[in-house]
Amino acid sequence: MTGLQHCLTDLAERGMLRTLREIETAQGPRVKIAGQELLLLCSNNYLGLANHPALIEAACKATTDFGAGSGASRLISGSMSLHHRLEERIADFKGTEAALVFNSGYAANNGIIQGLLGPEDTVFSDSLNHASIIDGCRLSGAQILVYPHNDMLALEQLLEHAGKERQGRWLIVTDGVFSMDGDLAPLDKLVDLKERFDAWLMVDDAHGGGVLGEHGRGTAEYFHCLEKIDLQMGTFGKAFGSFGAYLAAGREIIETLINRSRSFIFSTSLPPGVLGANLAAIDLVDGVEGRRRRSRLAANRQLFGHLLAEAGLDLCGSNSQIVPVMIGDPEPTMSATEKLFSAGIFLSGIRPPTVPPGTCRLRATLMADHTPYELRQAAQLLISVVRGEQL
Repeated sequence: MTGLQHCLTDLAERGMLRTLREIETAQGPRVKIAGQELLLLCSNNYLGLANHPALIEAACKATTDFGAGSGASRLISGSMSLHHRLEERIADFKGTEAALVFNSGYAANNGIIQGLLGPEDTVFSDSLNHASIIDGCRLSGAQILVYPHNDMLALEQLLEHAGKERQGRWLIVTDGVFSMDGDLAPLDKLVDLKERFDAWLMVDDAHGGGVLGEHGRGTAEYFHCLEKIDLQMGTFGKAFGSFGAYLAAGREIIETLINRSRSFIFSTSLPPGVLGANLAAIDLVDGVEGRRRRSRLAANRQLFGHLLAEAGLDLCGSNSQIVPVMIGDPEPTMSATEKLFSAGIFLSGIRPPTVPPGTCRLRATLMADHTPYELRQAAQLLISVVRGEQL
């Protein structure tokens, strides 16, 4: 353990020390921390489903019917009827032949890429892809070619150059909605490239699922290319208000992962209560209430983003419910976070290694349940803090 305290002290001196805040209430537009009520502006509970009565009731019923735990990994004795029902519902929702449930988004991205690619294969990865994608690429042992963020010309040139000595499978992988900048991948253009160069296209739609598209099917539905995405990865821990992740894809891909994906094979499967909540969440997202909540979320994003942009703040090109405000260095970023917290706004500061050095930011995430009044008040406080004004 020698030297650990020195490392922690060094992190603190550089404004990089992370700590945990204990939330004492359910996830909603407002939460309590140490008895203080705050407006929650850093939750991924975009549609406000995390505390929805339908999800709670479904989780309780599944637990009553099937127990608290699954008992084993899927390939031993932990593949319960709820797992199969959920996978069938996901495939129907996404319009694919099959689906496979994973325990988290991190486990999914690790296990999908590792399970499908090897040293003879090549993966083309956006420079701002999530850490779980980066780790999955490394675990696969495949050649990794990184293209500048959303730069389709650079990707095309990489594909052309790599094609001169092509061998093995090719995979283009991207976030659908990028979690730190809040912008969207140009999936229509990526589809053109993957078809032209005979590659798979994988989309991590953790932040787009439930939010984008007429039916909440995500970024690919928004770009009208849902049926052309080979691997649709998504999570239940954000707009769907629950927990877990999945891949929707062709049956051969799913069957391959059942046999080769280490994060799937060697993990105890999700418990019944989570599966029940996930099934209820898809039904909500896919129905009238889902459309209504997406509409409210879109209106909230338009209002909040307009107020910040009008004040001249740098929103990093965001065009989603993720609204970052560029600050730059760690110390002013975390100082702003604490000032907002004291003023009743819980909004996270983001530092390296989550973002590159020099791009620290305040990352606001909006919910359908926020009111216009709350967002106007929060925007004004945020503008004042960034400008260095007294609150």
